[in-house]
Amino acid sequence: MAKKKTKFMCQDCGYESAKWMGKCPGCGKWNTMVEEVEHVQTGRRGAFSGAVSSSVKRKPEAITTIKTVEEPRIFTKSSELNRVLGGGIVKGSLVLIGGDPGIGKSTLLLQCSAQLADQKHKVLYISGEESTKQTKLRADRLGVTADHLFVHAETNLEMILDAINEMKPDFVVVDSIQTVYHADITSAPGSVSQVRECTGELMRVAKTNSIPIFIVGHVTKEGSIAGPRLLEHMVDTVLYFEGERHHTYRILRAVKNRFGSTNEMGIFEMKEAGLQEVLNPSEIFLEERSKGAAGSVVVASMEGTRPVLVELQALISPTSFGNPRRMATGVDHNRVSLIMAVLEKRVGLLLQNQDAYLKVAGGVKLDEPAIDLAVAVSIASSFRDQVSNPVDVVIGEVGLTGEIRRVSRIEQRIQEAAKLGFQRAIIPAKNIGGWEAPAGIEIIGVETVSEALKYTLGG
Repeated sequence: MAKKKTKFMCQDCGYESAKWMGKCPGCGKWNTMVEEVEHVQTGRRGAFSGAVSSSVKRKPEAITTIKTVEEPRIFTKSSELNRVLGGGIVKGSLVLIGGDPGIGKSTLLLQCSAQLADQKHKVLYISGEESTKQTKLRADRLGVTADHLFVHAETNLEMILDAINEMKPDFVVVDSIQTVYHADITSAPGSVSQVRECTGELMRVAKTNSIPIFIVGHVTKEGSIAGPRLLEHMVDTVLYFEGERHHTYRILRAVKNRFGSTNEMGIFEMKEAGLQEVLNPSEIFLEERSKGAAGSVVVASMEGTRPVLVELQALISPTSFGNPRRMATGVDHNRVSLIMAVLEKRVGLLLQNQDAYLKVAGGVKLDEPAIDLAVAVSIASSFRDQVSNPVDVVIGEVGLTGEIRRVSRIEQRIQEAAKLGFQRAIIPAKNIGGWEAPAGIEIIGVETVSEALKYTLGG
C-alpha cells in the first residue's frame, strides 16, 4: 500500500500547506484551502506507448551541434485561427482555449475538428461535458459531416490515454480539462492536483507522439483560466475567446504562444450555423458609425500584424457628485485619466468638474499608445460639442507635456484608412518621411495636442 499524506491546497493558486488556513498566503483569497490526499503514483505515468522513460540519461549538447528540422505547419480552413496560432498548427503542440461560458469555445473546436477531418486527418474529440448524442446534435446544427471525426465521451484519464493509444489520431480535442480526472488522485475533478496531473499527462502524450492537443479551460468570474497559473505555464499556447454574449462578434486572442506572436487577433461572427470568420474587421466596426455626432473619432490600431480601424466614442457631461466619474470600456481607465489631465493642463479644458465616459465601439479592447491622440480628440469634441471631420483618422501617442510622439507601422495604418475611404490622416510629425502615402488621402503631421485639435475641431 502506498503511504498516504494529507495536505491542504489552494484551489486558485496551488499553494500547499500542511495545515488548514482561512486565508491563502499565496493569493490572499479566503476559504480556498481544500484538504487533499497525497500519495505515491501507481506507475501509470509513462504507460502510453512511445513515452520517454524518466530513467533515460541524456547528456548536455552544445547548441551549435543540435540539428533542427523545420516541420511544416498544418493549416485549417479558418485563416483567422491560423493567424492567431502563428501560421497554423504545430505538431506536438498543446493549446489551451479559455473563455466565458457560452461564448463559443466548443463550437469553435468542433468546427476546427471538422475542417481537419475534411482534410483526411484523423481527429478524436473527447467530450467530458456532453454525451455523444448531444455532441451529434450540435454537429448537425453546425453542418458537420466528417467521416474522420470521432467522438468519445469520457472523463477518466486512463481511458482517454487508452483511446488515444488504440486510435492513434492526428489531432485530439479535450473539452474540458476541468472534467477530466486521474484515478490515482483522490481529489475531485477540477481541483489543482487533478488539473495539474491531467495536463501533464496530456503534455507528455503530445510531445512524445507529435500529436497536437487542444484543451478547453473554464474561466473564473475575474476572466482568468480556472485552476493554478501552472496550467498556463505548462501549455505551449494560451488562447482567450472574448466577446459579449449579447453581441454576435467574438475575438480570439493569444496571450501566450511559443510558436508565434501574442499580438495577433482573430475575429469571428456567431451565426445560427456556427462561427464565421470576419476577413475585414474594420468595415464591421465602422458600419454603424454615426458621422454627425460629437465625441466620435476613428483611430487606426495595430493588432499584431493587422491594422484595424475602430471608432472611439466619448461623452463628457457636468458631474452631480463631489468627485467626477471616469468610466472606460475597451481602453485603460488610467490612460483616460492621464489624457484628461494633459488636456486640462496643456490645452486649457476645464474637465475637473465633468463626468467622462469612453467606449470602443464593437467590443474591441485597445491597449497600445497610438490611440492616445484619438482619445484626446474625442474627449475635446464631446466637451466642446463640436463634430470632428468624419473622413479623418487620428493616430498618435500623447506625452505628459502635450507633445505627439511617433508610432510604429504608420504606413500599414494609413493604407488601411485609405482603403476604407478616409481622406485625411492626423499623425505625428515625426512619422512623416521615409514612406509614400497612398493616393486619395492627405497626411497632416502634428507636434502637439493643441495643433491636432485645430485641424480636427477647428480650434
